[in-house]
Amino acid sequence: MMTIKDFTGVVLVSVLIHAASSTATELSPKEQLGKNLFFDANLSLNRNQSCGTCHAPEVGWTGPDAAINRAGAVYEASVPGRFGNRKPPSSAYVSASPTLHYDARTKTFVGGSFWDGRATGELLGSPAADQAVGPFLNPLEQALPDAAALVQRVCSGNDADRFKAVWGQSACNDVNKAFGYIGLSIAAYEGSSVVNRFDSKFDAYLAGTARLTPQEQDGLRLFQGKAKCAQCHTSKPGSNKQPPLFTDFTYDNIGVPRNPDNPFYYHREINPMGAAWIDLGLGGFLQTQATYRPYAQANLGKHKVPTLRNVAQRPAASLVKAYGHNGYFKSLKEIVHFYNSRDALPVCGEEGGKAGVDCWPLPEVALNLNRGEMGHLGLTDAEEDAIVAFLGTLSDGFVVPK
Repeated sequence: MMTIKDFTGVVLVSVLIHAASSTATELSPKEQLGKNLFFDANLSLNRNQSCGTCHAPEVGWTGPDAAINRAGAVYEASVPGRFGNRKPPSSAYVSASPTLHYDARTKTFVGGSFWDGRATGELLGSPAADQAVGPFLNPLEQALPDAAALVQRVCSGNDADRFKAVWGQSACNDVNKAFGYIGLSIAAYEGSSVVNRFDSKFDAYLAGTARLTPQEQDGLRLFQGKAKCAQCHTSKPGSNKQPPLFTDFTYDNIGVPRNPDNPFYYHREINPMGAAWIDLGLGGFLQTQATYRPYAQANLGKHKVPTLRNVAQRPAASLVKAYGHNGYFKSLKEIVHFYNSRDALPVCGEEGGKAGVDCWPLPEVALNLNRGEMGHLGLTDAEEDAIVAFLGTLSDGFVVPK
């Protein structure tokens, strides 16, 4: 496969910075192509699933189905009866993630895409582009058999002329190149000012055009202080005043319990391990890479620190969103309470007890738990509510009062 370097991490960062300062809503030709491909259900095996099926803008570019989110939180593939094993992460505000690499100073992995970092950015020079093409060939998602099948559908579909106009009249002649162009196009859309709007109430607050309520202000203070959220979900503008992305692109094991409602456990033809399957996260991926295998044990159970932008966004307050890599948590209040009390409450046992009230279930992976930044924070109920209120200021679409 050809390596394409015209969409490197450095360029992607500048795209996001430009998006934050631009008031234009028009897409470039490449971005428009990427948008069309992103929402094209014909690019799945049974022509019934697009990227937007699992990454819907109205819910912050993640899963939009409340019934699914209330249960296993994973989405059915193009092939009926097949399910993924993780909750869809947001596809917005992720384009600035650098190529996956090991930071020897902090002894952490940084960058990449997907919950486990397997879209490293080495294929196309961009983790976002590597990620964009992954689901098309995943049998648990869009399920096309190979890159040639994807290229054939794009190059014979409604966007064939647009694809050639953007990438050249010979763009469809080489499958490997065309496959890369598809990923780069979708990544361009995901990095556009239409997807990364930077127009939340918090952005208006930073610009001095809106004020936070007292509760939201308390939540911000706690987020950056006592609750230690900002140690991973960076919340302050960068050195060039670029708006914060609320992620440092690292990986963490926060001790999320197994989600017993995940249908992936119960489909033996997909998952031979059945209920014994354990999501090893970044460490599981590193085990497959000769260069990174020595680091695998120290990263078992770690998952990508997600952006918190749009984390509360949904069309109605009644619509349930799922949180955590497996969707175990069903509200922001619940996951904030987990961060606060994971180690303060006992482990749920056979004698019963209500999770989050009397106890918490065991973590899916007990190794490498983050115990320094969460687990026994000593937050009051009112302080948890304040943090949730602050998180609500991160949703795009805020209209500044006249």
